[in-house]
Amino acid sequence: MSGYQEIGTVPGGSPAITAAVFRAVRTGNAFEETVERLLEGVKLGVYAPGDRLPPERELTRRLGISRITLREALRELAAAGYVETKRGRFGGTFILRQPEPMVHDELTRTARDMGAQLDDALTFRRVVETGAAEMAARASLTMQQRESLAECLAAMYACGPSGYRPADTRLHLAIADAAGSPMLTASVVESRVQLVDLLNAIPMLQRNLEHANVQHAAIVRAILAGDPDRARRAMEEHVAGTAALLRGFLGDTVLAPGGRPPGIPPITGGLPAPPYPLAPEGGS
Repeated sequence: MSGYQEIGTVPGGSPAITAAVFRAVRTGNAFEETVERLLEGVKLGVYAPGDRLPPERELTRRLGISRITLREALRELAAAGYVETKRGRFGGTFILRQPEPMVHDELTRTARDMGAQLDDALTFRRVVETGAAEMAARASLTMQQRESLAECLAAMYACGPSGYRPADTRLHLAIADAAGSPMLTASVVESRVQLVDLLNAIPMLQRNLEHANVQHAAIVRAILAGDPDRARRAMEEHVAGTAALLRGFLGDTVLAPGGRPPGIPPITGGLPAPPYPLAPEGGS
C-alpha cells in the first residue's frame, strides 16, 4: 500500500467535483467515453499519481455504465500505463502517471478543429471562473475550506514544472467548490475539460509561472478576506492572461486578437512571501 493514497481533501474529496468529473456517459460509444471520463480526472489533477480511483461500484453508478464496460476501459488505461489495478484488502485502481502534453503541431491542429468553439470555451471559462471566485468570497467559508484553499495555493509554489498544471487546476476547482454551488462547480469542471489539453501544452516558462502565482495569491487572499469585487477582478485578470499566453503559443493563428477584456483593470500591489495567512488582512 506504500506510495498510494486516498483522496480526502479538495478537489478529489469534494462530492460536487467528483460528480462533475464522473458525470453520466451519454454518447453511443460508452467504452470510448468512459476512457475519456477517467482520463479527464487525471488530466485535471483531480486524481494524481498514487491516488486511488473511486470503487468500481461507485464509478458504474455515477457513469451509468455496466461493470463490464468499466473494466474494459480500465484495462485500456492499464495497457497504456496510466493506471494499475490491485486486488485484495488494500486493492483498487491507482493512478500511475499523467498523459503527456500535446506536441505543438497536434495542439495547433486541435485548436483549429475547435474553430469558433475555442473562443466560446475561453469566454465560458472567464464567466464561470470569475463568478466562482466572487461567490467563494461571498460564502461563509469553514476553516477546512480556508485551509484547503491555502494548501492548494501552497502546492502551486512547491510543485515543479511537470506538476504545475494539475496543481493549477486543483486550485481553481477548490475555488469553485468553495462557492458552494454544485451547478457552478460542474460548469467550472466543464470549462476546464474543454481547455485542459491546450492549457497543459503551454510551455512552463519560469517568469510566467511566477506571475501566475502572484495572481493566484491575489485571488485566494481576496476570497479569504471576503472581498467579492477584488476576487472577481483578480480572477478575470488571471484567465485573460492565460488566454493571451495560449494565443501567443499558437502564433496568433487560431484565437481572435485581443488582450485583457475591456474595462478590467490590472491587479496591482505587493504580496507577502508565501505561505499566505488564513486570516483575512485588514484594509483591503
